[in-house]
Amino acid sequence: MTSWYEGPLAAFGTETTGVDVEEDRIVSASLVVQEAAGAELQVTRWVIDPGVPVPAEATALHGLTEDFLHRNGRWPAPATEEIARALAAQHAAGRPLVIMDAPFGLTMLDRELRRHRASSFARYLERTLLCVLDPRVLDRHLDRYRKGRRTLTDLCAQYGVARGEAHEATSDATAALDVVRAVGRRFALRMERLTAPELHTLQAVWHAAQVRGPQARARRAWFPLGGTAVASDPADWPLRDELPLAAA
Repeated sequence: MTSWYEGPLAAFGTETTGVDVEEDRIVSASLVVQEAAGAELQVTRWVIDPGVPVPAEATALHGLTEDFLHRNGRWPAPATEEIARALAAQHAAGRPLVIMDAPFGLTMLDRELRRHRASSFARYLERTLLCVLDPRVLDRHLDRYRKGRRTLTDLCAQYGVARGEAHEATSDATAALDVVRAVGRRFALRMERLTAPELHTLQAVWHAAQVRGPQARARRAWFPLGGTAVASDPADWPLRDELPLAAA
């Protein structure tokens, strides 16, 4: 039987106007599908005119200028609708969805759908759960004592994955997909008996522990003798369900 990390996977990546999932907007997105390790990639791309100013620091990262997006980007409403339907189709086909830092990418899409479609990403899934594989969560759990950063570029270097152009949606999605396959192979003795849906459930637990650890250290630093916690609760994984009033 083929292990999940050698079988069909789909990967989703975005570029945005910033890192605030409640206020920033998607300017490009890519869906990369691969039916088996080493198979040809099937790529779908979207370029979106966000309808808001694009900060210079965002353009410096992904290279998409406000003028380029005005001339070549699509309106957000139909584009985000297409993206949501495309991701739901991967879910319906049984392909696990690889997303680096899933709470960012999926929540950003969810907020765009709420903003432009008066909808939510969950509505496209027909009341079933996604199966998501997040390379950052997997790596932090399986190699938890390794020092250093865990950005996508760092993970590519760690797992010997060729890195394309950084901060480009298709390149990022492809790299994340390759990293997940590499993680599966490196930790095969611990991973091969697990199914992708089982891993999805475990990652939610692992992510919560990964977030609570730094928060606990922060609480001890600020309140060594006890007191009120200052850190927020861990964000939901893989999607932050609650919509603050500021984003409505």
